[in-house]
Amino acid sequence: MENIALIDSFSEFKDDKLIDRVTLMAILEDVFRNALKKKYGSDDNFDIIINPDKGDMEIWRNRVVVADGEVEDPNSEISLSEARKIEPDFEVGEEVSEEVKLIQLGRRAILALRQNLISKIHEHDNTNLYKQFKDLIGEIYTAEVHHVRPKAVILVDDEGNEIVLPKEKQIPSDFFRKGDNVRGIIESVELKGNKPQIVMSRTSEKFLEKLFEQEIPEVFDGLITVKKVVRIPGEKAKVAVDSYDDRIDPVGACVGMKGSRIHGIVRELGNENIDVINYTTNTQLFISRALSPAKVSSIKIDEQSHRADVFLKLEEVSKAIGRGGHNIKLAGLLTGYELDVIREGSPAEDEDVELTEFSDEIEAWVIEEFAKIGLDTARSVLNQDVADLVRRTDLEEETILEVMRILKEEFE
Repeated sequence: MENIALIDSFSEFKDDKLIDRVTLMAILEDVFRNALKKKYGSDDNFDIIINPDKGDMEIWRNRVVVADGEVEDPNSEISLSEARKIEPDFEVGEEVSEEVKLIQLGRRAILALRQNLISKIHEHDNTNLYKQFKDLIGEIYTAEVHHVRPKAVILVDDEGNEIVLPKEKQIPSDFFRKGDNVRGIIESVELKGNKPQIVMSRTSEKFLEKLFEQEIPEVFDGLITVKKVVRIPGEKAKVAVDSYDDRIDPVGACVGMKGSRIHGIVRELGNENIDVINYTTNTQLFISRALSPAKVSSIKIDEQSHRADVFLKLEEVSKAIGRGGHNIKLAGLLTGYELDVIREGSPAEDEDVELTEFSDEIEAWVIEEFAKIGLDTARSVLNQDVADLVRRTDLEEETILEVMRILKEEFE
């Protein structure tokens, strides 16, 4: 293969990969120098001239003329008689420059050289891809479903870059088919070998925060600030928002008329229930707002242990705790306090017994099912409708009736 033919084939890489001229020249020179080192032992005395735009290249080997019989290094020295075959007037001590044709390296070396070039260009592409996506970490990105696997969905963007959406980074209700467009945030980029692995997430708090930026103009413009986001993906989220402009109602602006603005975000997150809360530096007020929709009677805060006793009327307890305990858990995460619910009852209601006191007669997992919906005393269970308890827990009607029988006996 002649130099020019090889360079022509190299030009294809330039066109396909959109590598700039300077980078291509540097890659080509590095590849050729490696080939020369393998062939001659050193590339120090070689000049490589590359012009990828014109598709030509020259390799020149420089050697010093020495007297016949005194050649010690054939790569850097040439005998006088050999030098005079090139130019008849060479003398000892002069430098001879002789062009090296690629064919002189041997066919095997040329094939290795081409493979090395492909590897170097891929390495260059991967480095650029790594840098490109490293700058996109924490940003929303859209890609198309290419392949659905049990543990991950493989996505491909418009430029053919592969992105991984692991199962644990998907919202539980997510269901994807080949060709679907998927939105998420770029969560991490890692080099696996020489290839970057780009990981997308739809469960991150950052994803919800960025959706607020995209969907709500006042957030995008900085008029409203998202102070903190906590979520149980696919179930419930709480978002604390604030505005430095007293004329703007941050919650109203985020929710929109009849929920028009928040609706698109809820739909994107698989109907995740989103509570938008006014942020405040007043800890008591912030905890009270975080426990919405429950109405809090009073709060006792222990700053040292970062705990708070929240006093609630009996009918507000289940609202504060929420389905599966989600509401109180998220309120604690949002405010940074461990919240303990304290019930306020009438004198008659004061004669109550914790469900855990019945552990001899009621199995622990059954007591836990009631606790999940905020019922952890005998009276709180007895005050409920059986059909409603069947709907709100994973308990059979027969089990609930047996529990109520045991509890009633306590007060008879």
